[in-house]
Amino acid sequence: MTAAEMQWEQSLYSGAPGIALLHIANAREGRAGWDTVHEWTTSMVRHEVNADPSASGLFEGAPAVAFALHFANRPSYGPALVILDQHITDATRHRMRAAHARIDRGALPRLREFDVISGLTGLGSYCLSRTSRHPLLPEILSYLVRLTEPVRADGELLPGWWSSDGPELRPSRAWPGGHGNLGLAHGITGPLAFLAIAMRRGVTVPGHANAIRYICAMLDQWCQGTGAGAWWPTMLNREEWKSRTANQRVPERPSWCYGTPGITRALQLAALALGDRSRQHGAETALAACATDDHQLARLTDASLCHGWAGLIRTVQRAADDADPDSPLATALPSLRGRMRSHLDRVGAPTARGLMEGSDGIDLAQLDTTAHPTSAPHWDACLLLTG
Repeated sequence: MTAAEMQWEQSLYSGAPGIALLHIANAREGRAGWDTVHEWTTSMVRHEVNADPSASGLFEGAPAVAFALHFANRPSYGPALVILDQHITDATRHRMRAAHARIDRGALPRLREFDVISGLTGLGSYCLSRTSRHPLLPEILSYLVRLTEPVRADGELLPGWWSSDGPELRPSRAWPGGHGNLGLAHGITGPLAFLAIAMRRGVTVPGHANAIRYICAMLDQWCQGTGAGAWWPTMLNREEWKSRTANQRVPERPSWCYGTPGITRALQLAALALGDRSRQHGAETALAACATDDHQLARLTDASLCHGWAGLIRTVQRAADDADPDSPLATALPSLRGRMRSHLDRVGAPTARGLMEGSDGIDLAQLDTTAHPTSAPHWDACLLLTG
C-alpha cells in the first residue's frame, strides 16, 4: 500500500473514516441505508491498519478507523473494535512512557505529543468516547496534569506545554525557542477541553481541578480585551512570553482550530466542570460577540469544519446547548447558518471530500445535534465539542 492510500483509507481528517461519519449519521437518522456505510467502513480496513505509535493518533491510523466504527454503534463492528482497541491501548501506553521520559529529562514537548489531532489528548478523547471506565483514562489524565507543571529550558521557566516546534508542527528557525500554542486543535486548550469533559463525566485524577484552574488562569493572563471584546492570541514566541505582551493585534479568524470559538468553548467546558458561573458567562459572552461581529466574520474565507463557517457554527451550537436558555448564542445561530449558505451559493461547496476541509464536514455540521439519544456516540467528540 502506498503512503497516499494509507492516508486516505485511515485519515479521519481527509479520508474514508471522516467521510464515513456523514454516511453513518444519515443512516442513524433514517435518511439513508447502512449498505453505503458498510462500503466506506470496508474501505478503511482494506489494507492493514496502521497502529505504529509514531504514526497514529485520533485523526490517523487505528484510532481514526476505530472512532468511525464506534460512532456507527453496530454490533457487527464489535469484533474489529476489540482488536483495534488492543492495538490503540498498546500504542497509547508506548506514547505515554515516552512522554513521561521526556518530562523527566526536562525537555520541551513536540505538539503531536499532546494535541487533539495526533497526540494524547485526542487518544484520551477516543477512550472516553468508548467508556468512562476505560483503564487508560486515569493514565492519560495524569499525564495531562503533569503537562501543566513548569519546565526550565535555556535557563528560563516555561509552561510544561511550551512546544519545541513551530506552528507547522516541526522545529523552525522562524520560532527559535519554540512557541506556546493556545489553539484547540494543537494547543493547550485541547487538553483543557478534555480535562473538563472528563471531569463532567465523573472521571478525575489527583491534581485534575488544579490543572484546569491553572490553564484557565493562563488564558486569563493572555486575554486581550474584556467582556464582549475579549479575544486571545493564537500562539506566542519566547520574547512575548518573557515580556508578557502579545504581538498579535487583532483576533484570528473565528474558527474551531484556532481563535476565539475553540478557546471559548474550552473555557465554557472548564467553567461547567468547576461550577464557575462567572467564567461560564464570560466565555459565552465572548463567543456570542465573536459570532456576531462582522469584522471577525469577514476573516472567514471558506466553509470548512476546521477553520471555516461550519466549524464556527458547530462550536456555537454546542456551546448554546450548554448555555442558559436566554443566552445570545442560540439567537446567533440562524444568522450564521444563513451566512454560510450565502457563502456556499457564492463560491460553491468544496470539491474535495473529507471531514475537516471537505464537503462531508460541512454537511455534518448542519445536522441537528439533538437528533440522537444522549447515550449514543457523537461524531463531534473528535473535536472536543461534545460536553
